[in-house]
Amino acid sequence: MDAQQFIAFLAQNAERIGSLASHVTEEQARWKPASDSWSVLEVINHLYDEEREDFRVRVDYILHKPGQPWPLIDPQAWVTPREYNQRDLAESLEGYFEERHKSIDWLKTLTSADWEKSETAPWGGVLRAGDLLAAWVAHDIHAMRQLSELHYAWTQRLAEPYEVGYAGEW
Repeated sequence: MDAQQFIAFLAQNAERIGSLASHVTEEQARWKPASDSWSVLEVINHLYDEEREDFRVRVDYILHKPGQPWPLIDPQAWVTPREYNQRDLAESLEGYFEERHKSIDWLKTLTSADWEKSETAPWGGVLRAGDLLAAWVAHDIHAMRQLSELHYAWTQRLAEPYEVGYAGEW
């Protein structure tokens, strides 16, 4: 794995995520296709919190704080108590971008990082710093898929009673 390429992916992905999340109405930002799914706002605030409380922190612990217990997180459970869907989209995006820039700036300082360095994760199993960097990029792609699915479902909703099937199978 070329760490510099993955750091560049993180920068590019932030732009892509911003494109997928900006320019939506307040209604669309808060809308969920089902009660158990997430809105655009919830996806963005999840990314914001993951950026400052998960990936960067854990890479730092593996590389610089071996053996120290990782701070506990529960990203899936944060959605409701942290009121993601009640936040302002522009402010949420700004916070996410600010944290992503901090992450990229920090990652760029790791010119001699040992990406093979590993720690036992609190849930068991061994994670290398490189595993977390790769997962960070993959997590972005997962979020972009979620945002694309939300745009598709929103389009279907707005098109009713018309069908979008001619566009191809989703």
